Amino acid sequence: MTLQPFHLAIPVHDLAAARAFYGALFGCAEGRSSRQWVDFDFFGHQLVAHLDPSAGAKRVHHNEVDGHDVPVPHFGVVLEWQSWEALAERLRAAGTRFVIEPGIRFRGQVGEQATMFLLDPSGNALEFKAFRDPAKLFAS
Repeated sequence: MTLQPFHLAIPVHDLAAARAFYGALFGCAEGRSSRQWVDFDFFGHQLVAHLDPSAGAKRVHHNEVDGHDVPVPHFGVVLEWQSWEALAERLRAAGTRFVIEPGIRFRGQVGEQATMFLLDPSGNALEFKAFRDPAKLFAS
């Protein structure tokens, strides 16, 4: 099956802050935009930041997963292992504050994965992960 890019629209309280976070920090190319929204090429997917002045600090729910409080809802992408490591290093070098620090979950198990969680300036939770064996993405 050929994977198709997803489209996700998220609320942001400040388009300039979204451009700095997604564009400058992550290197996501900007596509179409208006005074109310900005398209980003988010690792090959279409992420649209829609201006919502009320989108400031949110109360985020957490569920326990493998000893960590995982923020819900969250979104992100599955990267190749080396790309994940490079991104984690770039984010650390930029002084990023993580919700869950970069690390390995389910070590030695079928779903062994590298993962990290952070918030964008509007409080949207993101997860970036990589699987030791990409074929095990949906394995139980």
